[in-house]
Amino acid sequence: MKHQNSTPTHIHEATSIEHIRPCFQIVRELRPHVPDEASFINQVQRQMAVGYKLAYYQQGEKVHAVVGYRFLEFLAWGKVCYIDDLITDSTTRRQGYGSTLLQWVIAQAKNAYCDQVHLDSGPQRHDAHRLYLNHGFKIVGHHFALELQNCSL
Repeated sequence: MKHQNSTPTHIHEATSIEHIRPCFQIVRELRPHVPDEASFINQVQRQMAVGYKLAYYQQGEKVHAVVGYRFLEFLAWGKVCYIDDLITDSTTRRQGYGSTLLQWVIAQAKNAYCDQVHLDSGPQRHDAHRLYLNHGFKIVGHHFALELQNCSL
């Protein structure tokens, strides 16, 4: 049974360590380089201090999906909701949890009077791309990154 039409009562904003902690195992599926729960909690708290928000879809005691996002302004796009992280537990994918959370974030962006919602996605994440395209996202550019520890400039 798909949960796409589940009520937002299953979606919670993480506002404390007790809310952040259960998100770690899910986020680690997307961000395996995060070494441990304590490092995750510390980083999320640092990011929250500069506007990062973390929300999760929970049913009973189980967290099924997590989203990290922030509101930013750009000369190019205006006010934007940028989704840093969107991940569904690998054991419950394709049940609508990620879709429900994505719809919720889009509603948050509209409520904050954003002009657009943006995110980056790895080229190998075909299921995620299908989700974004099905929600009206368009591929509008390429993302470039320079690792400074290897930079000779």
